[in-house]
Amino acid sequence: MKKYVMAIDQGTTSSRCILFDKEGNIVNMAQREFTQIYPNPGWVEHNAMEIWSSQLAVCLEAMALVNATAADIATIGITNQRETTIVWNKNTGEPVYNAIVWQCRRTADFIEEVKKDPIAEKIHEKTGLIPDAYFSATKIKWILDNVEGARSLAEAGDLLFGTVDTWLIWNLTKGRVHATDYTNASRTMLYNINTLEWDKELCDYFKIPMSMLPKVQPSSSDFGTTDPYVLQGEIPIGGVAGDQQAALFGQCCFNEGDAKCTYGTGVFFMMNTKDTPRFSKNGLITTIAASTGDKPEYAIEGSVFVGGAAVQWLRDEMRMVESARQTEEFATLVPNTAGCYIVPAFVGLGAPYWDQYARGMAVGLTRGCKKEHFIRATLESIDYQVYDVLKAMEEETGISLNALKVDGGASANNFLMKFQSDILNKSVLRPKCIETTALGAAYLAGLALGFWKSKEEIRENWNLGREFTPTMEDKERAKLLKGWHTAIKCVKLYGELMCEPD
Repeated sequence: MKKYVMAIDQGTTSSRCILFDKEGNIVNMAQREFTQIYPNPGWVEHNAMEIWSSQLAVCLEAMALVNATAADIATIGITNQRETTIVWNKNTGEPVYNAIVWQCRRTADFIEEVKKDPIAEKIHEKTGLIPDAYFSATKIKWILDNVEGARSLAEAGDLLFGTVDTWLIWNLTKGRVHATDYTNASRTMLYNINTLEWDKELCDYFKIPMSMLPKVQPSSSDFGTTDPYVLQGEIPIGGVAGDQQAALFGQCCFNEGDAKCTYGTGVFFMMNTKDTPRFSKNGLITTIAASTGDKPEYAIEGSVFVGGAAVQWLRDEMRMVESARQTEEFATLVPNTAGCYIVPAFVGLGAPYWDQYARGMAVGLTRGCKKEHFIRATLESIDYQVYDVLKAMEEETGISLNALKVDGGASANNFLMKFQSDILNKSVLRPKCIETTALGAAYLAGLALGFWKSKEEIRENWNLGREFTPTMEDKERAKLLKGWHTAIKCVKLYGELMCEPD
């Protein structure tokens, strides 16, 4: 009997590997942060080779710490930062440019042209997405248009595109498998979620050769086996899903209307809509959910670009705290924010606003505002953004949530979760294992290989860690939300004025 399922969790700021046992418990974990590259304002890149080397290192470390060999690993599940774009030479395996990260806004001006074109409505109808620099298509186009020799190599069939999952599969299998799953393909702005095919009309519009694109298959299926020299043995890769879809699965949100919110670098609210793709009119995204069958299931999602990244900003750029954990302590030292609001629109605003020219702003500052107020306001900004997304989703679906399941690293912050409960006026449910993104990838892989027999079996592994209940008065909630939405108006106005021609 194989002992473990390995979950590869390749995120925006770190690479992680978690080994899970049959009860869904974490046996061991290894993590390594990697370099964030900011070549210009609003641009975000990663070194794709560093992504691979850091991921390989933590996989080997996690195995070594429990003396596990490849023979002890039943299967590998992969979950990844979505939309991040890598283009590499299939003959050499070398990327032609840094990975362009999902947060990057370099193609914002081109997106404005797309929005004026009739293709914009077709993009929404075919992909479920709103035209935005967030997604992969314009990032691929930028690389082909701006890296010397890239377009000619692509047209000759020598370049491959992949989101991070595809890049990892390619390297784990030593180039034998060039594949992705439904969930990641649905985030490229090139994949037709109705026909389950790469869309030729969209590829032609963005001038992307279809020879670059990976094979697309269900999230829980055979993605090949690792090369024996990579992890010291052959291990089947049985599951792949973008991080938010993996978290939805890890939270056991298998039924229509089940929802979760993941607090990571960004914050992502997702609801399962089962067999029916719901196309939003309120700034939400229609996407494919992770599932175990050939027939896809769908979800509706609201994406907040800056969540935990705002806490990292407090730590790394503002140097107000030495660790993310300290923010909870500082936030509880003051009863409120002294009227201060922080809108962390560092790379624009995501759902439900989709304003790519908005930028971060502090509103309502007075002479009495000090560090503790500033830190508290930054944490509260995460919860306000979730409020906006949840309200848009309830209006869109007609489903009113009684409680919200939460996960992700920042959900460990008790102040953040309590204020979230208060501002939503709903219970917030945090499971004992908040690593549900990695757990979801493990479940998808384990179900494909028979490590777990059914969804019912893995549902039994879900355990409540803590429930947060609202205690805020309605009048106070209304006052705080009025201030937040006033701050949002200020940020949007700034964006409008800054993008006006000189």
